Amino acid sequence: MTTNAHPNPPARHAIVRVFRYLRYYPKEIVLNILFNFLAVVFNLFSFVLIVPVVELFFGMTTPPAVEPQLSFSQSAVTDWAMWHLYNIKESVGLWNCLFIFAGGYLLASLLYNLTRYLGLFFLSPIRNGVLQRLRNDIYHKITILPISFFSGRRKGDLISRMSGDLADIEWSVVSTLQSLVKDPINVILFAATLIFISPKLFILFLVVLPPAVFLIGKIGKSLKRNAVKGQETMGTMMSVYKETLDNMEAVKAYRQEAQRQRTFETVNADYSRRMLRVARRREAGSPLSEVLGTIGLGFILVLGGNAVLGGDMQASVFILFVIIFARLIPPVQAIVKAYSSLQKGSASAARIFEILDADERIVEKADATVLDDFRNEIRFHDVSFAYDAPEGTPVTVLNHVDLTIRKGMKVAIVGPSGAGKTTLADLLPRFYDPTGGHITIDGIDLRDLNIDSLRRNVGVVSQNCILFNDTIANNITFGLPAVPVEQIRKAAQLANADGFIAQMPQGYDTPVGDRGSALSGGQRQRISIARAILRNPPIMILDEATSALDANSQQAVQNALDQLMVGRTTIVIAHRLSTIENADLIVVLDHGNIIEQGNHAQLMALNGTYASLVNMQRFKQ
Repeated sequence: MTTNAHPNPPARHAIVRVFRYLRYYPKEIVLNILFNFLAVVFNLFSFVLIVPVVELFFGMTTPPAVEPQLSFSQSAVTDWAMWHLYNIKESVGLWNCLFIFAGGYLLASLLYNLTRYLGLFFLSPIRNGVLQRLRNDIYHKITILPISFFSGRRKGDLISRMSGDLADIEWSVVSTLQSLVKDPINVILFAATLIFISPKLFILFLVVLPPAVFLIGKIGKSLKRNAVKGQETMGTMMSVYKETLDNMEAVKAYRQEAQRQRTFETVNADYSRRMLRVARRREAGSPLSEVLGTIGLGFILVLGGNAVLGGDMQASVFILFVIIFARLIPPVQAIVKAYSSLQKGSASAARIFEILDADERIVEKADATVLDDFRNEIRFHDVSFAYDAPEGTPVTVLNHVDLTIRKGMKVAIVGPSGAGKTTLADLLPRFYDPTGGHITIDGIDLRDLNIDSLRRNVGVVSQNCILFNDTIANNITFGLPAVPVEQIRKAAQLANADGFIAQMPQGYDTPVGDRGSALSGGQRQRISIARAILRNPPIMILDEATSALDANSQQAVQNALDQLMVGRTTIVIAHRLSTIENADLIVVLDHGNIIEQGNHAQLMALNGTYASLVNMQRFKQ
């Protein structure tokens, strides 16, 4: 695991970084460019062929008396072509010549469409491959980011980036690749042909180009600005949607259906307004370019027609110029539309790379030590931890904690809510790193250890049951290779789960549903415990592991856990203090400070905070 910290890239740089993924497809890119080039050539050839053939065959032009010398000029090329076409006409006859050139035109059209298809054919793996690699990179990044990254972000917004923003990149960025390759080739070759035919007339076209570029640029900036706000609003809308799904029971119990509906409709209306602005500005680019192109064409018709009437230009040359100029406008429009799409997609690309560039913080050294086994002790050396609040002021959770846990000890962490109990335990598997001090296992700083080997030695059963939409067996064996059924069943038996699993429709192959929705809270917790038992780590963290069980199940699981703790180092976070009276060490936290520690008898004799907590729970019972 490495650090990958970068400032958030500007949107234009984000687009460039999307295009960097093209380096994985050099063969497809070369073939795409080649076939697009050929398509433009065949398309241009079919138009260039029409005018001289029609003029010569129908007697509108007289060919030169002798074969002219071919040189790089419009008149020389025209005379050379006319002379050869006339000789073909005289040798094979008019009708045969018409059939030959009709067949040539048809062949050029067929080759144009074939090469255009092949260009798209080789573009498809590029489009799909870039999106596939982006999805893989985002998912990989999310799995290695620290938990602190997610604590300050809405899950709906992250889902929106993986779905909506990637889809927007697909249609706004990757789909423009064909336009970015083919249409510039079109413009270059068509423009070169126009310059060859008549440089003076082509200069007229350039008169309208600067204002067009300026206006299109203004539209693009506005488009990008609204697209950024739109994507942010989409993230908010997805968060509202996900929160409602995750808390549907509360919504119905407190009769908040209408209120949640109003919240969603407000955000949805805001998103629709912003996307309407984006759509209107995006669609304005193409008509604008066409209007400006038409203005240029009007100048050409007036001045070019005057040149023909004055005898300075052949009518056929002028007609050919107008035809090719008219064919130049669509690719220019396509480039303008591609530019607008890139501006919209740049907002989504920037949001994607905001995740990919997020600081991993939990850094693994290149020469990290592999932790083969836990042998002696865990030590917290003057450990402090604080997190950045949304307001920017750090909030202290742990304050100068010193603690030694020897191998085989059962250590209980108790204290009021918000005291820092779970945070203290989360520092051990490096879900977070201390902001002050350090933690060692057998004298080795956790930051010097290989993270995978560290977490193989630490098992966690949290108060939040984490199950995946898979079978019971696969949830128990999560993170482990093929495990024999006997071992799965033995772990389930120790967790007091085998009884209810045997009664399920498909036994251990029964799907648990989304987040284990097909099971009760107690059943979900026992499967989580079975998962930890099966891993058999030397260090176990139990964060309210029995909190969701009824009295009978709690006692059965507690007995199994007591047996499991023998010879194992266990850190227990407990609110039910009756379950940790036999702990070797009880640590009392309050506001991030250790205020008491000792065994049950010692702390009761102190008659301090721990004794007050115990007496209060006994009174409630």
